Amino acid sequence: MELKSCSNDIVIFFLNSQTDIGPDCCHAIDIITCNYWPAMLTSLGFTVEEGNILRDYYNASSAPSLGGLTVIYQPQVSKKDLGSFCFSSTSQFSVNKCKKSAVSKKIVSVMAPQQSERRPATTGSVKNAMTLTEKIFSRASEKPQLSPGDNVWVNVDILMTHDVCGPGSFGIFKKEFGENAKVWDREKIVIIPDHYIFTSDERANRNVDILRDFCMEQNIKYFYDIKDLGNFKANPDYKGVCHIALAQEGHCRPGEVLLGTDSHTCTAGAFGQFATGIGNTDAGFVLGTGKVLLKVPPTLRFVLDGEMPDYLLAKDLILQIIGEISVAGATYKSMEFVGTTVERLSMEERMTLCNMVVEAGGKNGVVPADGTTFKYLEDKTSLPYEPVYSDEKASFLSEYRFDISKLEPLVAKPHSPDNRALARECKDVKIDRVYIGSCTGGKTEDFLAAAKVFLASGKKVKVPTFLVPATQKVWMDVYTLPVPGSGGKTCSQIFEEAGCDTPASPSCGACLGGPKDTYARMNEPMASCFLILLLCNISTYPLYHNTTKVCVSTTNRNFPGRMGHKEGQIYLASPYTAAASALTGYVTDPREFLE
Repeated sequence: MELKSCSNDIVIFFLNSQTDIGPDCCHAIDIITCNYWPAMLTSLGFTVEEGNILRDYYNASSAPSLGGLTVIYQPQVSKKDLGSFCFSSTSQFSVNKCKKSAVSKKIVSVMAPQQSERRPATTGSVKNAMTLTEKIFSRASEKPQLSPGDNVWVNVDILMTHDVCGPGSFGIFKKEFGENAKVWDREKIVIIPDHYIFTSDERANRNVDILRDFCMEQNIKYFYDIKDLGNFKANPDYKGVCHIALAQEGHCRPGEVLLGTDSHTCTAGAFGQFATGIGNTDAGFVLGTGKVLLKVPPTLRFVLDGEMPDYLLAKDLILQIIGEISVAGATYKSMEFVGTTVERLSMEERMTLCNMVVEAGGKNGVVPADGTTFKYLEDKTSLPYEPVYSDEKASFLSEYRFDISKLEPLVAKPHSPDNRALARECKDVKIDRVYIGSCTGGKTEDFLAAAKVFLASGKKVKVPTFLVPATQKVWMDVYTLPVPGSGGKTCSQIFEEAGCDTPASPSCGACLGGPKDTYARMNEPMASCFLILLLCNISTYPLYHNTTKVCVSTTNRNFPGRMGHKEGQIYLASPYTAAASALTGYVTDPREFLE
């Protein structure tokens, strides 16, 4: 402890995080906390001078919790009456001389605990059991105890933004903090162009330029730039879809808070961390402060048990859950996934599970970190992390149990992710195309799954089948990793033999429509032009790329206009079901080829 200054009745102390107030002075000390402390204290008649933003440490359970400042004041005393301050080896302090008299409105003591580089996952003794998400909030807000509904300022570990929302977030940051302001931490900001990349649209291209300018100005460490749009491989820094790149580049770590200007940021919850999407305004504030105000969400617990049949994937599991609780069933709630089925899922499959919690309205999805998580992270990050887990007696808002061994392949029919149906029930639905890609279904294991179906069938696809790897690493895997049971063939070789389109440049692609020249986008039908070309015996396949209406897709949303034209019919499905449907030209249960 260090006596920083002493002037009249104002005494300021800086204490370490272990410091507490001795019980002997409790009778003489009151505590006031407030977000906007200067104005509040002035209104009460206090003389307020320049100080620190402080934290509420003493008697946190009973003191008013209005913000971050702790002001300790005593009865009216003179300098000589303040007496001596005795500090024990345990860093406690007490006031030896305190007169019980009328309270003066003068600040005589202020405490500001020093910030440790990394707070523990749970501070102090656990008074009430907490869920995994509540524990992460507890660490990030430096509060020993939290409950659903509490509003707290949270310290952010990673902020991610991309080409669609980055420019707006930067504009807000500069407007509110100043044109020459610096971001709170250049190494905790990750900027990933991925949405509207391979297009001639000038405004889309300008967005990437704005990202580049800002990153150069702020010396951002993690900017995955792309300059040569004609050949993505010529851009070694370029990654692709942000949610997959975050994991591959080691930005996802158990116990941390990861925010992104994209609703599917919840994907990172697969690593046992709190991850959620925020808007540009919040992102602008985080850029300047590293903090955000969040409400602690209640938790829904999903227990998935049973051996998962080899014709199912995590996409079937999350479609089952969303179909069960609806697109509003988890509104501003945490969705925690546990059970023997979840424990056996790979990291990429867990990412699929968490990716679509937002389609149920969820604030975040989370899978407790385990050996699978730690193994994945071994060569991804060298930074320390501290996983947390729900207490045995933690309170969950609701608990849902599923026997996955009895589940069948599913689809979500147009135009909602909760419009659940068995794939075999839709066998008469004729389709025009298949799309395999996105943060949900464009990972390495997703392409391996699709290749498995094509390999088992030995047939060619009957509709255009578009393949969009999520990242540059996934694209490389498609061309280099052998498919199990194929005799050494890669995914790309199997896809070529099946008649699929050549794997495209890694990006979000047509998942969210994008500019009209976006690869595989469902554009407005041009039937008259199609007929003219047909009568002239001109190949119609290039036009067919962008004129079809019914699509089976491994993406995450099937709202009207999501992949382009507002009349487009999108059936959400797993890579198994998507590949099987490509082979028949109808929505098809993959068991037709896998059993």
